[in-house]
Amino acid sequence: MTSPPPGPAPAVDRAQKVHYAWIVAAVAFVTLVGAAAFRSVPGVLIEPLHDEFGWSHGLIGSAVSLNLMLFGLISPFAAALMDRFGVRPVVTFALLMVAVGSGLTVFMTEPWQLILTWGLLVGVGTGSMSMAFVATVTSRWFVARRGLVSGILTAGNATGQLIFLPVVAWFATHHGWRTAALLASAAALAVVPLVLAFLRNHPADLGLKALGATDADPGPPPHQQVGSSAGRALGVLRDAARTRTFWLLAGGFAICGMTTNGLIATHFVPASHDHGMPATTAASLLAVVGIFDVVGTIASGWLTDKVDPRLLLVGYYALRGVGLMTLPALLSPHVHPSMWVFIIVYGLDWVATVPPTVAICREWFGAASGPIVFGWVFASHQVGAAIAATGAGIVRDVTGGYDPAFYAAAGLCVLAAAMSYAIRRTPQPVAIG
Repeated sequence: MTSPPPGPAPAVDRAQKVHYAWIVAAVAFVTLVGAAAFRSVPGVLIEPLHDEFGWSHGLIGSAVSLNLMLFGLISPFAAALMDRFGVRPVVTFALLMVAVGSGLTVFMTEPWQLILTWGLLVGVGTGSMSMAFVATVTSRWFVARRGLVSGILTAGNATGQLIFLPVVAWFATHHGWRTAALLASAAALAVVPLVLAFLRNHPADLGLKALGATDADPGPPPHQQVGSSAGRALGVLRDAARTRTFWLLAGGFAICGMTTNGLIATHFVPASHDHGMPATTAASLLAVVGIFDVVGTIASGWLTDKVDPRLLLVGYYALRGVGLMTLPALLSPHVHPSMWVFIIVYGLDWVATVPPTVAICREWFGAASGPIVFGWVFASHQVGAAIAATGAGIVRDVTGGYDPAFYAAAGLCVLAAAMSYAIRRTPQPVAIG
């Protein structure tokens, strides 16, 4: 009697071939997109808030600056809290903070309330699941495909913000800015059930190893829940700050923040409006930036697995500087082909810097401490973004336009490219306590 020919593998066997790391990555992606909803609001609502309350661009920009700064400064402490308490409770808390802060903005009537809700509450919430969250997930769950997954998750963080822009702009235009703020609050709340159901702290929690783990690279072990999270974050900073590499990465990433979140994400819409372009059209252009950012960031993650990450950073910063130098000449009431070139190129380059920066942090500071080191590097990114958000607003108030801010940012990109090239080609791992 002959055996029947082999048929398709049972569904359960096929399901077992999908490593749980991919489920964690998918939930992390959706989480980052949902949290990004509120981060899309500031650039669209500057003009409505200015029109309704009479607040200056500089004042509104200061609330955005606090949000951006906390988005970075909370990041390393959040990474340490994820070590101590787990990813799921920290991310759940963060989403609730975003929802509460966004929802409360509809009741504000004074500038300090804008700073409290838009700046403090949402800044703490988004900071608790910023790029350090990306570094933590990729470090713990992936040995193979680290760069690629880092690129995908980074795209979710930045692209979610930009894709929400036309939606927020449409609601703000047709139903008022308060409706747009409530939409962002609802988007953050909608992700909480997914986090509670599927997000896990470490492969060991499920009796698994990281995807692609080997004896040579098993991935970081579960961190022991002892000591102070703040103490660990500060201790990692102390050790990393003794190295030249840390300061070169932090300096370059500060400029990255200035030229993305701080300048373009916050001020591109009002700058375009100054030249006669409707706010909804400008917001839609930023959404296109977000679409191409998906391609650029995932491609950057793939390249990071194959190419010297220093050289990738040099190319990204140089390309961004060229774009910013040409932008003032491109702004007009209508979208010309040359503007489309800028939008596509800037989109491909938007946060392509993240995967190679994460890789350098891991190579120099280790799999266990690398996410916290990256958290501090990302903090510099947001400090730079905060400076640019306020500074560009002040430039607009004083000069009546944004051109000087765009030219200054282009020059800083050249400096960032030089700093990236100055990082030593061969990593010299640093002992982190």
